[in-house]
Amino acid sequence: MKSLFDDVSYKSSKIVTHAYSTSFSLGIKCLHRSIHKPIYAIYGFVRLADEIVDSFLDFPRADILTEYKTQTYRAINQGISSNPVLNSFQETVNEYNVNPELIETFLQSMEMDLVQQNYTRENFDTYILGSAEVVGLMCLHVFCNGDKMQYERLRSPAMRLGAAFQKVNFLRDMKEDLQDLNRSYFPNVNFDALTDREKKEIEIEIAADFKASTCGIRNLPREARFGVYLAYVYYFSLFKMICRAPSEALIKRRFRLPRYKKIIILIRSYLGYRLGLV
Repeated sequence: MKSLFDDVSYKSSKIVTHAYSTSFSLGIKCLHRSIHKPIYAIYGFVRLADEIVDSFLDFPRADILTEYKTQTYRAINQGISSNPVLNSFQETVNEYNVNPELIETFLQSMEMDLVQQNYTRENFDTYILGSAEVVGLMCLHVFCNGDKMQYERLRSPAMRLGAAFQKVNFLRDMKEDLQDLNRSYFPNVNFDALTDREKKEIEIEIAADFKASTCGIRNLPREARFGVYLAYVYYFSLFKMICRAPSEALIKRRFRLPRYKKIIILIRSYLGYRLGLV
């Protein structure tokens, strides 16, 4: 029965999410149960594409990504895929009418990772749009569930939140990006000699993205609000940890919040949510 395969497909996307991101896994668990599956499906899709360009270093990444792209559109058009992650993704795209331009923009950013090593302001903004902002908009399609006016009202804050998350990821992963991938995202910055002033300028930009996203979180449908808010608090806490560190620390280690801190964040976020602060 196809329903059994569909169930296995969503479970596959859930496994991918749990394996690669404890923070997003926790955030998804705090969404309403009715939207767990489609958000797992979106994350599984983008995670596999990201792994192709970041981890398949000894394989023909460009060919593999091209095939993944072809399989993605075939799955959406046919309404099925033998790849379980793509099968769950196509079902989500078709059920929630996810704009195909968002998918194309995301895949174009993945293609940039195959060739781009140092970014100008223009292609940095292009990359952020595709790798993060449109992913937030895919999720927003699910959250709004066909309410086009609500989607348009929340569109800009969702993009800013996605941008903030991605830029924090860049700071967190700077050591691996430079040493393993020879890749530097933030424009006009020499991270081998990063100054405190340059780091502060980046932090000001990220803080502005976080601030611009808060009005959107407060106006999300109730089914999505707490899960998104929890992800916001987690990333903002990680961001504050990075802000407190000296600039030279960014290329020496990967920043992580300890488990006990994540538990505290969960409790405080839930209390704030229940008290109507969000």
